[in-house]
Amino acid sequence: MHEREWPEEGELVVCTVADVKDFAAFVTLDEYDGRRGLIPISEIARGWIKHIRDYVREGQKVVCKVLNVDPDRGHIDLSLKDVNEHQRREKIHEWKSEQKAAKWVGFVSEATGADRAIIEEAIYREYGLLYPAFEDIVITNGEAAERLKLDEPVKKSLISTAHENVKVSRVTITGHLILTSARPDGVNVIRRALRSAQPKVDDVEIDLIYVGAPKYRIKVTAPDYKEAEKAIEKAASAAVGVVERAGGSGKFIRKQKAG
Repeated sequence: MHEREWPEEGELVVCTVADVKDFAAFVTLDEYDGRRGLIPISEIARGWIKHIRDYVREGQKVVCKVLNVDPDRGHIDLSLKDVNEHQRREKIHEWKSEQKAAKWVGFVSEATGADRAIIEEAIYREYGLLYPAFEDIVITNGEAAERLKLDEPVKKSLISTAHENVKVSRVTITGHLILTSARPDGVNVIRRALRSAQPKVDDVEIDLIYVGAPKYRIKVTAPDYKEAEKAIEKAASAAVGVVERAGGSGKFIRKQKAG
């Protein structure tokens, strides 16, 4: 189910081909309660088309771009040729994720007795889609649910459902710390520096591995590269700062992204 009754011009939509004629393909829009749309033969593929069935067939799932919407006449004109392969894959992935999230909303509604439409409305108001809400709840360890204007039992059920079903992908980046100190208590200085390189950052893991004096490997795992980069810079800066304030020298060497 989608929060809007009609798609917008320029939107990408998932469709099921219902009927193929010589001049056009008729489809149903999966995200809009099966509303009918039309793909004229000129919008099926680029170049001259001899047989339209070489490109579409009944029962096929396709991703189309909305060209025109006329709710008064009930017409939706679509283009298949204006959607590239990357857009198609991304849209199909989003559509499948939304289908899963819709089931999860149903679980929450049944478990709490809350009106499903109210839950969906609250999520759509904040996120525009269902799945990103569940993903955000996991990433923020439940804090995102507080932004939804819903009763506490519903929010708790959303949190538990999200953690049970959403697997958030994580990334790993690495680098090397070069830390030296000529002081008599240099070993303790380095230890303090390494401890400072492991600040507590929500949902981020920071690991330090001894490579061989004066080199230490620093590995950061986070939900995305932005968070990982921020965390590794913070950790490295803290360690280098401790050593330099003690009269030693420190350097951070960033390694190529991995993971």
